[in-house]
Amino acid sequence: MAGGITLGGTRIIYPADAKQINMAVRNTSDQSSFLVQSWVESVDGKKTEDFIVTPPLYVSGPGHDNTLRLMYVGQPVMKDRESLYYFNSKAIPSLDKKETEGKNVLMLAAVTRVKLFVRPDGLTPSVEKAPAELSFHYGSGQVKIVNPTPYYITLAQIKVGGHKLPDTMVSPKGSVSLSQLAAVGDVITFRTINDFGAVTPEQMKKLK
Repeated sequence: MAGGITLGGTRIIYPADAKQINMAVRNTSDQSSFLVQSWVESVDGKKTEDFIVTPPLYVSGPGHDNTLRLMYVGQPVMKDRESLYYFNSKAIPSLDKKETEGKNVLMLAAVTRVKLFVRPDGLTPSVEKAPAELSFHYGSGQVKIVNPTPYYITLAQIKVGGHKLPDTMVSPKGSVSLSQLAAVGDVITFRTINDFGAVTPEQMKKLK
């Protein structure tokens, strides 16, 4: 997060049977304090009561490490696939009243938003093998990506016919169509983003 507040990861995996998980938050500034506010949103961008975040609001001093607790308190999630939420953390800089008294001050709050996946136990295949299950189809000027697995899969660096396609996320047992109006070959290459936010080695698939 801009302004000295950083999260312990670029995505969160919440085991569906967990009572709670922890999220590390660090103030990397050696001078500034921040008021940190955190909450969880549903996929429509609205704050949800399915998760409790504690503490929801606190002051992080210079160089401080803090731990947030996330607890899922919503209805039981689907057992055959992941559910998607978004974790948000807003950092508001603390201002010295003596230094700002009588002055016009513009205060900017920085918000970090990361994907939060609620993952049931026992899903197959394993999450590492899921990208290999994707299939790619071409027709009517579009590339259709079909995901038969129970995981959300984020694809990056997608290339087909010498053209780069935008990064995209495909929902469990769902599909996404990307426009590719130019002529294409019969091979598509792509990478995926794993649980740790890292880009995986390039994979190649035949277009059907």
